[in-house]
Amino acid sequence: MFRKMMPDDQGLVLVQRADSKINSSIHMMFMWIDLAVIWINSEYTVVDRVLARRWKLGYLPKSPAMYVLEIGVEHINDFEVGDKVYFEESLLDLNG
Repeated sequence: MFRKMMPDDQGLVLVQRADSKINSSIHMMFMWIDLAVIWINSEYTVVDRVLARRWKLGYLPKSPAMYVLEIGVEHINDFEVGDKVYFEESLLDLNG
C-alpha cells in the first residue's frame, strides 16, 4: 500500500495456508496504483486474474487459490486461467 509505482521486474506473492476464495481475496484501499492480480491454486494452476483498480473495496477470485501474485498491469496478459506457474527461490530484497 501507499506505493506510487510498481517496477516492471518486481511483484508480491501472498501465500495462504490452503486454497480458499475468502482468504485469498484482496482489497485495493489506500493503493495509488492499479495492479494485475493473478490467483494460483495449490497445484500451481492459474484460477483467475483481474486488473485490480486502485481504491476498489475488494476482489474475490472465481475459484479457491493459495497464492496471490500482484504485479504491474503490463503483465495482465502474461497469464491465462489454466496456465501452470512455477516459483523459483531467489534472494529477498529487504530494502523493499
